[in-house]
Amino acid sequence: MPVRIAVVGAGKFGQTHLDVFTQLGDEGIELAAIAEADPARAEALRARYGIPVYADHREMLAKARLDAVSVATPDHLHRDIVIDAAAAGKHILVEKPLDVTVEGAEAMVRAARDAGVLLQVDFHKRYDPDHQTIERRVRSGDLGDVLYGSVHMEDRIEVPVEWFPHWAAASSPAWFLGVHFYDLVRWILKSEAKTVYATGTKAALLRDHGLDTYDCVNAKVDFVNGAAFSFDTSWVLPKEFEAIVNQGLRIVGTKGVFECDSQDRGTRSCIGGEGMATYNANFKRETIDRRGRRLLRGYGIESIEDFAGNVAFLQAGGRLSDLGKGVWASGEDGLETTRIAVAVHESLATGRVVRLR
Repeated sequence: MPVRIAVVGAGKFGQTHLDVFTQLGDEGIELAAIAEADPARAEALRARYGIPVYADHREMLAKARLDAVSVATPDHLHRDIVIDAAAAGKHILVEKPLDVTVEGAEAMVRAARDAGVLLQVDFHKRYDPDHQTIERRVRSGDLGDVLYGSVHMEDRIEVPVEWFPHWAAASSPAWFLGVHFYDLVRWILKSEAKTVYATGTKAALLRDHGLDTYDCVNAKVDFVNGAAFSFDTSWVLPKEFEAIVNQGLRIVGTKGVFECDSQDRGTRSCIGGEGMATYNANFKRETIDRRGRRLLRGYGIESIEDFAGNVAFLQAGGRLSDLGKGVWASGEDGLETTRIAVAVHESLATGRVVRLR
């Protein structure tokens, strides 16, 4: 029997979920249903995939025969969908962040635990092969004791203004971008955040576009193991910047240093009418298999595939406890990352250091 998976939210990144589950058809995965609230988009999806498309996730859970649900809606909509899916006994993949409140994330983790279902968070930075190399070298002790590090992740201004204008004001660079690296650093360090101090700027850049949110957020996070990290996030780079995302990671330990420019992977182009561009082929790239099929590869794809593999393992009789603590991020990981992001915003609001532990 195939593993039947549905996608809730078929917008910008939800389309990637649809592509991944579709291309896994030969591996026992079936894209079985979609929940999409936008009527025009729903109609187009119905014509393209030939499967039921529901306006509401609750109707889908009640009517469709499913094993798992993948949630790719805006951040603030995750909670009810995840709790409803858990109550229906479905395994769940949810886009980062798990939730925008600690209470919501706790409720989601509790709902999955009570139902005995998998709750996995799509923190795809963990699947980047360069990041995995860093994690392995830190875990093996090659860098010694980690002393400090720095992270930057910056989007071009079109991301909040053109991609997500309907909900960017309810988010921030810390929520949209920072959570990627809050999770990645805690996974690499195998340590949790202890204190957080953050500052941010609301200049005219996004306000001129009718978006009342932070242009940039700069956070200092001290971890229980003694490491101190700075996280610089923004989403106001000019449209002329050569990549949608500028990002990188630096870690310094008592025995060495590791640096990863995860924006500039060394592939560049300059095409008339497009200007200079760099490509992060590690994230998503197209390939053609022996049968001439277009397939997507890269860490942005493999993180979603990993969920499908986990569900297939469970459907074949495997136990949640046997999944182990490898690369994939659990609901508990999502909760800890939400704790950091909430503390960042509390510090922004109060101007004080926020203690988590």
